Amino acid sequence: MITLIKNATLINEGEQFVSDVLLTNGKINKIEKNIEQKADRVIDAKGLHLLPGVIDDQVHFREPGLTHKGDITTESRAAVAGGITSFMEMPNTIPNATTCKLLEEKFSRAAEVSSANYSFFMGTTNDNLNEIQNIDFSQVCGLKIFLGSSTGNMLVNNSKTLDRIFKEVKTLIAVHAEDDPLVQKNLEKVKEFYGEDILPYFHSIIRNDEVCYKSSSAAVELATKHGTRLHILHVSSAKELSLFTNKIPLKEKKITAEACIHHLWFYDEDYATKGNLIKWNPAVKTLHDREKIWEALLDGRIDVIATDHAPHTAEEKAQPYLKAPSGGPLVQHSLIAMLDFYHQGKISLEMLVQKMSHNVADLFQIKKRGYLREDYYADLVLVDLNKPTLVSKQNLLYKCGWSPFEGHTFKSSVTHTFVNGEVAYENGMINDAIRGKRLEFSR
Repeated sequence: MITLIKNATLINEGEQFVSDVLLTNGKINKIEKNIEQKADRVIDAKGLHLLPGVIDDQVHFREPGLTHKGDITTESRAAVAGGITSFMEMPNTIPNATTCKLLEEKFSRAAEVSSANYSFFMGTTNDNLNEIQNIDFSQVCGLKIFLGSSTGNMLVNNSKTLDRIFKEVKTLIAVHAEDDPLVQKNLEKVKEFYGEDILPYFHSIIRNDEVCYKSSSAAVELATKHGTRLHILHVSSAKELSLFTNKIPLKEKKITAEACIHHLWFYDEDYATKGNLIKWNPAVKTLHDREKIWEALLDGRIDVIATDHAPHTAEEKAQPYLKAPSGGPLVQHSLIAMLDFYHQGKISLEMLVQKMSHNVADLFQIKKRGYLREDYYADLVLVDLNKPTLVSKQNLLYKCGWSPFEGHTFKSSVTHTFVNGEVAYENGMINDAIRGKRLEFSR
């Protein structure tokens, strides 16, 4: 399949320019003005912006074991509709992906059904280091450690085990950093005053900045001790930002950080209207925390933007606070949410692409993705900055059928998403014949 995109405004590597782009055999063949070549399809993209496809380094697609909430088919379809061409999925499914066999079963399933390119984190327990050492991390995005409570046996809280993992594992280690004993202590204090009938607002108090900093700082201390490649997921508090630097280039950093859409968009006053719909772990915190996360994102202390997409059913979320699970669906709207911030003047298109595509590819050492470059895979997204998108139940692709953005009109829209040179999404329609590829890593 040969596709020629004409007259697009490209956003790539800090520049913005009008060009044609020729796609052949799944890759970008040529980036030039006025390309004259026969093609199976020509797309006139005048007035549209062409970006590298978004790479989301943290999603929970719920398969296997939790497929009443979401699955690889449904959530990858929602992802490509949102301009996400590659995702990295977390191991806290049922069963947990903590053995080589279980991990490869997820890869095999994705090869059958995923609309986007994919990779899966290997999970960690207090006793599976031998399994971890058998993983080929040129074929797997990284190792995930839950330093806060998680599904099944994935809370790693043995200090000797952690020290050994940080010392011996020679790949990227991504961590969910919350101190579980401190969470429980805070919860008991709130219960003393309010009993079992706790408002969702108290989530930001129970899982406060100290909960996050205590765990994040311990992880950084371990990584510094052993020279480990550490990635702190979903930074949610101002206090944690002292742990990160912008004084060296990303490719030289041993310790990197991620911000998520919900921590950039919401803050604690939103619990009054959104309730459990914005209950995530780590918690959405104060306006001050949100502002400081934005500062760190823009100045380079925070390196990438992700979603932590984690769907639950509407019925599960409608339960009282103590019973309602944490997490929510975001992949269909992450790019256009960030484009709203562009319209507000908070972030440039060039930096948006850097944080959602370039830096993710560099940070994880992904082969030939994340950039608009000749001979790179043709993972691309065309956006119309001036075509609004109203979020309604009728146009949601999440299996859970709800979004914290319902009723909001974004200022921009995704018109086309290309996965390996094929149109996976076009103007509201998914091409269900398209299948993504397994990501590979230069390690």
